Amino acid sequence: MDPQKNRRTFIKKSALLGALAYTPMQSFASVFSSAKRSFRMSLNPGAVGVNLSLEELLDMAVKYGFEAIVPFADTLAEWENSRIDDFVEQMKSRNISWGAAGLPMNFRLDKETHLKGLHALPKYAWALHKAGVTRMSTWIMPTHPYLTYMENMKQHAARLKEVCRIVGDHGINFGLEYVGPKTLMTSQKFSFVRTMAECRELIGAIDEPNAGFQLDSFHWYCAGETREDLLSLSNEDIITVDLNDARQGFSADEQIDGKRELPMATGVVDLKSFMEALVAIGYDGPVRAEPFNQALNDLENEAALSKTAEAMKKAFALVS
Repeated sequence: MDPQKNRRTFIKKSALLGALAYTPMQSFASVFSSAKRSFRMSLNPGAVGVNLSLEELLDMAVKYGFEAIVPFADTLAEWENSRIDDFVEQMKSRNISWGAAGLPMNFRLDKETHLKGLHALPKYAWALHKAGVTRMSTWIMPTHPYLTYMENMKQHAARLKEVCRIVGDHGINFGLEYVGPKTLMTSQKFSFVRTMAECRELIGAIDEPNAGFQLDSFHWYCAGETREDLLSLSNEDIITVDLNDARQGFSADEQIDGKRELPMATGVVDLKSFMEALVAIGYDGPVRAEPFNQALNDLENEAALSKTAEAMKKAFALVS
């Protein structure tokens, strides 16, 4: 993915996807039956309650059949160049690629905290670039105690524009994750971005060529979105993807952000349509689980990794 490729207006869909608009939905699977997935199964240990060093993460990824690992920006920033080079060579020899890094700063608080984070960001971005990392992402809080929607939009656009410019100078694309649950949106006085359409507006306001989406199947479901919404995107629009299921016994509007399920655990989220759409648009980045599930977090490391790998492989089999 070229971070300098201008996406200020999203790339038009290919002729194939354009034709899909006139294709009966029951024939969707047959239209793309010959397509193969290009995305890779990534391991984010913290999201499944596992604490590992970067070296341990590589070993566990290989052991449990993952294809990518999330980079730890703080670790890489501490390593000497030779150590980074050696680790990257180990990854290549074991057919493991990089997933997306998390944003190593907090842009959501007061101006002083934001500026302090911006000052340190180039150090982390350089280390990620040195290691060959090309993707980074963060989440957007869909509510605020005192900023109105437009005030919050202006602040997010201004601050994240600065972030995009810094990481973009180091060849890194930056993804924004909209957070879908209405229960979180209504938890404070003012609502904010919680849908793909609103996130698209925020990306447009940031107006930087390396800004795009971090998609999450759970948030896609909670936002009431469809396969067609996914098909409106291109591979270049998507920086990284999270794969999760939702709890049974709750409507989309009743789901809670911090209580999710591993992929395929309940079938509440239509992961088949979600995965098929990713294949259809040729998404070629990392896909990871981020269930924030207490029962999973309570397991020992190896048990949690095994359970996560099993769930991810089951989901990937939907498009294999």
